[in-house]
Amino acid sequence: MLRSKINFSIIFKIIGILLIIEGFFIFLCLPFSIYYGSEDFYPILNSGLITVCVGLFLWFVFRNASNKNIGKKNAYIIVTSVWLIMSVFGTLPYILSGDIPNFTDAFFETISGFTTTGASILTDIESVSKGVLFWRSMTHWIGGMGIIVLSIAILPILGVGGMQLFIAETSPGTKPEKLHPRIKETAQRLWGIYVLLTFLETGFLMLGHMNLFDALCHSFGTIATGGFSTQNSSIANYSSYIQYVIIFFMFLSGTNFTLHYFSLHGKFKKVFKNEEYKWYAFILFSLSIIITFILFFSRDITFEKAFRDSLFQVVSIGTCTGFATTDYMHWPVIGYSLIFFLMFSGGSVGSTSGGIKIMRHVLLFKNIKIQIKKILHPSAVIPLRLNDKPVSKEIVTNVIAFFIVYFITFIIGSIILISSGLELDSAMGGVASCLGGIGPGLGSVGPVSNYAEISIISKWTLSVIMLLGRLELFT
Repeated sequence: MLRSKINFSIIFKIIGILLIIEGFFIFLCLPFSIYYGSEDFYPILNSGLITVCVGLFLWFVFRNASNKNIGKKNAYIIVTSVWLIMSVFGTLPYILSGDIPNFTDAFFETISGFTTTGASILTDIESVSKGVLFWRSMTHWIGGMGIIVLSIAILPILGVGGMQLFIAETSPGTKPEKLHPRIKETAQRLWGIYVLLTFLETGFLMLGHMNLFDALCHSFGTIATGGFSTQNSSIANYSSYIQYVIIFFMFLSGTNFTLHYFSLHGKFKKVFKNEEYKWYAFILFSLSIIITFILFFSRDITFEKAFRDSLFQVVSIGTCTGFATTDYMHWPVIGYSLIFFLMFSGGSVGSTSGGIKIMRHVLLFKNIKIQIKKILHPSAVIPLRLNDKPVSKEIVTNVIAFFIVYFITFIIGSIILISSGLELDSAMGGVASCLGGIGPGLGSVGPVSNYAEISIISKWTLSVIMLLGRLELFT
């Protein structure tokens, strides 16, 4: 059997196309730079021009490369390369403007944005120029639905062989659900829902007297489950109305976007019968109730305040968004311990959230249950089913392998960070947070702190871990 060859021509061609797209997204920050009179106009303009020119050069040189038979190997290389290269060029607005002059810090902030992790090294977010701040939030929005899914949605040139890119980008090791026989139409429908949710949240936030700039930035961070805020205090100083709006849209963003599509077409039975969705809602709601009572009886606050703080943090961490309204490190030990374990849950498959994903947890526990039954009844044939459909042994094997690789990565990452000088809780919390695409961790990298003071080794380690988590390890 012949091994598939790496097609460098198509790889560079696609990278060139996506750099052109990235450059145009950088240009979208210019109106805010002009409106607010920021000094970042020319740094942003030059960043966009450099990115577009490099992209045009790559596309021109490799424009005749064939799109046919991309294959899994090339697809995985393309996806990984795109995230790395776009993150490198994404540092330009930070570096050229002087807002983050250090490349390590700029790369950390950029890959944190594109992977929708939301881990930051900025100590004074409000002092960052508006155009660059908008780019910071824009990286969330671009990365939320995925750079490759975006390209498949709007570029017919990637229509051939797009399924391999779609699998590599979305959920390796699981079977993606298509809404249309052609993958390009599936991507377009997903992006349509993504854009719709973004504008809906922006409108609701503006009804709460949030200005357009902040409303857009927080919508980008919410719908992408990213967590970058324009305020040093994240969401803490905003009204209860705005906090509830963000809670609602964080929950929607952590839900499988296929279910949103069904809802828009009135197929509500498919939504409420979905096993992953039921477990997703149950876990978030039940943990919120438990922590609400913990806070109410341990702190001098009203029940509504306890409920809102609990619900916000549980939904924020459970969906891997990372916004904060309070410092959960000041909660009773049982409270922030539950938050730590929640970092390993993740949202739904097919959502913008990170983490292990609820579906994998459901399949793992169903498989354990079946194995126990087989021990008691060796001759029994017990198929594993999800949503009344049989699940192949290949998917079950991939799920088990994913858990093993995930926790090995967590352990190795924690050891590296501890060796670099971080305390145990900060190291474990930071790795769990970055691997799950959450943002805030524990200890010195908790919700009211950031990653500015950790070592260079730790920053690069976590940058790699963020990429591993975003691409769900197998890629």
